[in-house]
Amino acid sequence: MSDPVARRGPAASGPPPAAENVEYRIAHLHDRLAAEELGELGVRAEIRSGAVQVTGTVPSAQCRDTLLRIVREELAGLTVHSDILVADTTRPDHAEEL
Repeated sequence: MSDPVARRGPAASGPPPAAENVEYRIAHLHDRLAAEELGELGVRAEIRSGAVQVTGTVPSAQCRDTLLRIVREELAGLTVHSDILVADTTRPDHAEEL
């Protein structure tokens, strides 16, 4: 009897290499964000509907740009949707009433 795995052609060989290890790539992204220049722990990346959703809040637009550059490097070839907010750090213009 022949080996069914050996008979599979390119179309039946499984998911493309970029998609077969998405969880590993997301974990590596989290490690890199925590360890590198950003030290960012408040950003999440999750698989949703076949794409990677990146969410969180960062302290500045520069941090957001750096974060998105790292995301593009780590998740190249994947569909990525980002919802990264920049925290508003301006002083309030009036007192808060309680």
